[in-house]
Amino acid sequence: MKRVAAVDLGASSGRVMLGEVGPDVLRLSELNRFWNGPVRANGTLYWDVLQLYRSVLDGLHLAGAVDSIGIDSWAVDYGLLDKSGRLLGNPIHYRDTRTEGVMERVLATIPAADLYGVTGLQQLPFNTIYQLAAEELPADAATLLMIPDLLAYWLTGAIGVERTNASTTQLYDVRTREWSDELISRVGVPRQLFPALHEPGDVVGRVVDNALPEGVPVIAVGTHDTASAVVAVPAAGERFAYISSGTWSLVGLELDAPVLTEAARAANFTNEGGVDGRIRFLRNVMGLWILQECQRIWADHDLDGLLRDAAGAPPFAVLIDPDAPEFLAPGNMPGRIDEHCRRTGQEPPRSRAAVVRCILESLALAYRRTLRSARAIAGRDVDVLHVIGGGSRNELLCQLTADATGLPVLAGPVEASALGNVLVQARALGEPLPDLDAMRALVRSTHRLRQYQPQGKPADWDAAESRMFGTR
Repeated sequence: MKRVAAVDLGASSGRVMLGEVGPDVLRLSELNRFWNGPVRANGTLYWDVLQLYRSVLDGLHLAGAVDSIGIDSWAVDYGLLDKSGRLLGNPIHYRDTRTEGVMERVLATIPAADLYGVTGLQQLPFNTIYQLAAEELPADAATLLMIPDLLAYWLTGAIGVERTNASTTQLYDVRTREWSDELISRVGVPRQLFPALHEPGDVVGRVVDNALPEGVPVIAVGTHDTASAVVAVPAAGERFAYISSGTWSLVGLELDAPVLTEAARAANFTNEGGVDGRIRFLRNVMGLWILQECQRIWADHDLDGLLRDAAGAPPFAVLIDPDAPEFLAPGNMPGRIDEHCRRTGQEPPRSRAAVVRCILESLALAYRRTLRSARAIAGRDVDVLHVIGGGSRNELLCQLTADATGLPVLAGPVEASALGNVLVQARALGEPLPDLDAMRALVRSTHRLRQYQPQGKPADWDAAESRMFGTR
């Protein structure tokens, strides 16, 4: 039996899990769960990375003796080290406003088609390339590390960046699977900032102090949390789609090679690296962030009650585009929904139940549209849709997603990122899990899934999509 510690950091919460893997065994035990969110100081939105690291250490202390440690987190954000290895300030949060207008400025010098032809990435204003272009880099900056690589460096003293997270920077060549020297030069960032790349499963280094047992290997997993989550999609075969559902919704397919066509670029699909060289062909949809911000403003943490009330609210009364830019930054989300409705000629929702129904139906419609585009562009048939992550517990959203897409939905596992993290570590330690099929078979045999069959009238969803996007 392998015992490993999985550090899984999301954009709103983090957790340290103990994973146990053996023949017909895949178990997770939660050791430490903690809040993770932005801190605004002097007008800038930061990550409190030292508090985050302390929470990670607290969880690792509780793990006791383990065979290895793996770390995954959200994408695009980074820390800068000086030549002595000291962190040059807190990493800035991707929702900070410093990148406003930067994407357009960069695209004026690097044509969007050229950028997509190298990176295959969806245009998002907070991609690492635009964060770096927005920043006046410190003169003594020597190394850039993505968030999981920064924490691994503090544990081990070893420097490197894992490929799945590097692939989200828009400075990585998705075909050669290396940093793009050309793009780094064209955006005006020093090439020496970018360290050597690790594969998922590589031993990054060994724990050196931190009051933890020395010598424990830190293994590079799919350090982008979605890459780890997709490892744990309990699919049989390849005719599946997935939604990694949480603060963000990552909606797409798993492919063997990137799709770099003009159709893929025009539809704003991304080709991110996955474990075992796979490609995560997907789009980012705003996700449950909008609902989370509404709950924060309402100071209402009874999600179950909100969902019960929303299930009884009239369908399709109000619809929003969840990817509209006004929903990106923290703030008064209920007020922004009202403004969005007035601007689009709709009567704003008058109750919390109506707001929640509006958010979830709008998300389901965005999933519907995204999956239809992904299937057409990639030429992939899909028989089943897997919903993984925290959103898989949201029964109303899962049913609406089945209804909207016309696909059976299999929901679970909830802790998919941590499970994928654990599975990659276990294989690196010698567990007989030779490929993704074997890992997914173990997930299927050890975790209960919930199935949702499509209900209702497809014509109602056709009409709602036409209202929301102006086209079918």
